[in-house]
Amino acid sequence: MATPKKFAIRTFGCQMNEHDSERLAGLMVADGMVATADEAEADVVIFNTCTIRENADLKLYSALGQMKAIKEARPQMQIAVGGCMAQKDRHQILERANWVDVVFGTHNLASAPRLLERSRSEGPIVEVLDAPDHEVNRDMAPALYAVRELAFAAWITIQTGCDNTCAYCIVPSVRGEEISRPFDDLVLEAEMLAASGVSEITLLGQNVNSYGRDITRRRPLFADLLRAVGRVEGIERIRYTSPHPKDLSPETIAAMVETPAVCPQLHLPLQSGSDRVLKAMRRSYKVDRYVDRLARARAAIDDLAVTTDLIVGFPGESDADFDETLEVVAACEFDSAYTFIFSPREGTRGALMSAQFIPEDVIKSRFERLKKVLDRSALRKHEARVGRREEVLVEGPSRRNERMLSGRTRQGKLIHFAQVDESLRAGSLVMVDVTHGAPYHLLGEYVSTVRAPRHKVRIPLLHS
Repeated sequence: MATPKKFAIRTFGCQMNEHDSERLAGLMVADGMVATADEAEADVVIFNTCTIRENADLKLYSALGQMKAIKEARPQMQIAVGGCMAQKDRHQILERANWVDVVFGTHNLASAPRLLERSRSEGPIVEVLDAPDHEVNRDMAPALYAVRELAFAAWITIQTGCDNTCAYCIVPSVRGEEISRPFDDLVLEAEMLAASGVSEITLLGQNVNSYGRDITRRRPLFADLLRAVGRVEGIERIRYTSPHPKDLSPETIAAMVETPAVCPQLHLPLQSGSDRVLKAMRRSYKVDRYVDRLARARAAIDDLAVTTDLIVGFPGESDADFDETLEVVAACEFDSAYTFIFSPREGTRGALMSAQFIPEDVIKSRFERLKKVLDRSALRKHEARVGRREEVLVEGPSRRNERMLSGRTRQGKLIHFAQVDESLRAGSLVMVDVTHGAPYHLLGEYVSTVRAPRHKVRIPLLHS
């Protein structure tokens, strides 16, 4: 019997890309291949790319440069580049790295095995569609067929693309307009995942709370979807990302309150605390509106954890604008935040504002000041949890200490605790007493096991 070929997938970027990589891995396995964490021994290496920030480009070409010598030593190895950068720079990739065999875009992910097969006889292939081909991608929808790193947790993509026009964002160019998947398909997918042992689901989209607007004009479908997935037997935790503040409706908040499986966690991107900068970003809301919706969510949802996104150094951001951001961030008391330095991307409005670009030293100083405010808030939030008993879904051994286990609370907070029961493994649901709070994690003591894992074995993927 022939030895099966090996594949490795390295993922750059967001959760959408990570889920795409899981589905790519499912396609490779269905094609008779096996996963490996060692790119040097792989027969096929796939880079699933991001293009949100400039350093994503640098990471890809650095990785491709490292693969060149390996490819020269093993010419039968195939290298493929997919994802957002492939969508944007389809022909430049082969010009800069002519040892790449296949380039495919965000709209034809399902074509990867076919393109790899063709390239073995035809040479390098570039196939990037400018819009989704539903015939090609019809078999890609169910997350059930994905190869997941955490077998007890799954993502479900509920929509692709984005109809917003944020000045800094290239996503609409590389992912296309918003297209919602059929409601019943998503519920069926959740049911199949639950039957396979999945207990936690994250609903994914570029703007999840606008889900269904291209399907119906009646009341928001996203709230209905939360309730429907929450009724699926076996699904204990539901999260979602990312929403847009302008679309955080009362119906969605009500669905979060009324659906026990929906976790008390809300990611609500602010981006800036200055109305002037928000207008330049084309974010379609003002600070007061954001703060009001956040307050409504916190008033309705008990023990709600709130995270956000913030951009430092958007073109034209003045010292006064940034001071306003610090004030708003301090007042909102976020549990944590993803902070980004503005990165001009060709094809966006922000990239055309070069005359207003902020000097690097000013951006660096602002970034550090923002981090201090966020860390203070995060530390207060975590210290306030000391003495509480938390329900924790175990993810596995801590990366820094194998004698410790790591898991997530219902608020999505990372907690580490000592391995006191050898039977505990990833997917176990346990109770843990919080003993210490730090800005980025909690420490705790194991109390009891609620239930054993319900899932199968996990297969590792690579991430950058």
